[in-house]
Amino acid sequence: MFLVKVITPQAKVRLINTEILNIVNSDGQMGLLSHHMPIISMVKISKMSTIEDGVRHNYAIAGGVLFYQDNEATLLADAFESQDEIDLERAFEAKQRATERLSENNTEIDVKRAQIALAKALNRISVKE
Repeated sequence: MFLVKVITPQAKVRLINTEILNIVNSDGQMGLLSHHMPIISMVKISKMSTIEDGVRHNYAIAGGVLFYQDNEATLLADAFESQDEIDLERAFEAKQRATERLSENNTEIDVKRAQIALAKALNRISVKE
């Protein structure tokens, strides 16, 4: 077991004791177990999973940075929600808005921002379902 500390810009802190931490970084999927070597890694907009008390839990991460050292992982995440916290209707609405923005031929639309919003919405939908 090791501790995962999740911190978001809203000063939301969550402490999770887990047997394994699965995340997605720029190299692909990565699993961390107790006594893993120290690591710093960028985390993509993706699903994070843990095993807590023998039960798998899934979370939606909106990107961030992971630090792991001395059996403690600290995840600085743009946003973080457990599968149970995700509002599926809100996620579908965000997906629709982002899709509409990307389909417009408006030069004033921030395409990168709309693409990120779409990726976040799709991730939340995927984790919830």
